[in-house]
Amino acid sequence: MATAPQATNLPLLYQDLVPLNSNEHATWKSRMLENAKFMDGQHAIPLTIEEFVSASRNYPIIFSASETPVPLVLMGMNEGVNTFMNDEGQFDRPVYIPAYIRRYPFMLAKLRPDTDELSLCFDPTSGAVGEFEEGNDLFNGTDPSDNTKAILKFCEDFENAGAQTHAFVEELKKLDLLMDGEVSIQQEGQEKPFVYRGFKMVDENKLRELRGDAVRKLNQNGILALIHAHLFSLQLMREIFSLQVAQGKVPQVAELPAN
Repeated sequence: MATAPQATNLPLLYQDLVPLNSNEHATWKSRMLENAKFMDGQHAIPLTIEEFVSASRNYPIIFSASETPVPLVLMGMNEGVNTFMNDEGQFDRPVYIPAYIRRYPFMLAKLRPDTDELSLCFDPTSGAVGEFEEGNDLFNGTDPSDNTKAILKFCEDFENAGAQTHAFVEELKKLDLLMDGEVSIQQEGQEKPFVYRGFKMVDENKLRELRGDAVRKLNQNGILALIHAHLFSLQLMREIFSLQVAQGKVPQVAELPAN
């Protein structure tokens, strides 16, 4: 159903990565994109824990079924389906936009495997960075512009939120609270329900069985509120499914195999 960002050379959404530098890009500018066609066909987007409450109002929040689970928002119940975007690559209604999307086409990345130093990079295929007549300057001479400093700050904040999200998931794993998820949705006129698997979710039974001291710790460090946001959001799966039905994007099979 949903997988973590690909463990390849490039992260989800990015077609290429180039380090931003004043030697090659001194006169370059950044501009707003007219659409989000770079998200074409993307049904699951990574989410940080500081976004859980805002995102839970619009999307189901699940965890990828990988060895290191990643929180994801579902924009469609099937791969290749995004129920929130129209054919022009625009969100067709007001919803929360995850930071992972808002960060594009920039990100911090390692340029060398032998160092932990991160450099500001961008996707040159995005159409948002280049030698444009209009846009926001990326450099003032050899110095980063205020625009670039703001982009760098956003990317740094995202990396910090990502580290906190990893720690949150590790705590869930430590308490053995993650389980293989499954949702069965009956469509009118279909003999068999659509069964969605291939993701992880918090096990409510194990959550209820936690001892008082463990629950107090989860409450004090804010994890309990994040868990509840995740669990409450899962009811939106049926709304996403209904949107797929209305948009004619429901698969013709009545049961999907587990990934």
